[in-house]
Amino acid sequence: MTLKYKQILIAVDGSDGAHYAFRKSVEIAKRNNAVLNLIYVVDTRSSMVMTKRIPDPTNAFTEYGKELLEDYKKEALETGVLEVKTFVAPGSPKTVISHEYAKRVNADLIVCGAQGLNALEHFFMGSVSEHIVRSSSCDVLVVRKGDSEKAEGQIKTEL
Repeated sequence: MTLKYKQILIAVDGSDGAHYAFRKSVEIAKRNNAVLNLIYVVDTRSSMVMTKRIPDPTNAFTEYGKELLEDYKKEALETGVLEVKTFVAPGSPKTVISHEYAKRVNADLIVCGAQGLNALEHFFMGSVSEHIVRSSSCDVLVVRKGDSEKAEGQIKTEL
C-alpha cells in the first residue's frame, strides 16, 4: 500500500468553492507527482425532463465546460503539475463523478468543493459532495472555502 496519490479526480462547476478545491488539488498533485483529472459534468437531468431527450453536446453548457477546463488545465501546468487530463461529461454529477469517471481514470483521490452552484438541488436531494463521499471507493477530500482562508490570513499576520 502506498500513501501517495497517483490519479486525482477534481470536479469543477465554475463556482468559487470548486475553484478553491481545484487550487488545493493542484498542490496535492504537485506533492505526489500525480495526474490531475479535471471533470465538468453537464447536468442533463433538467433538460431531459423538459425535452425528453439528451441535450446537444455542442450546447452552451458543454462549451462553457470545455473553456473552464482549458483555463484550469493551463493554470495547473503553469504551476508545475506534470500531467492534466480534462473531461466534459453529460449526466447526473452524483453518479458521473463517483461511479463512472472515478473508475475510468482509476482515481485514488476525488476532490470537490463542499457546495457548488446548485443550491436548490442541495435543498431537495442532498449535495453532490455528500453523495460522492458516501458512494466512492477511494479517498474523497471535500474542500470548504471561506473560514479557513480567513483563519490562514489571521495566523500569518499574528506570527
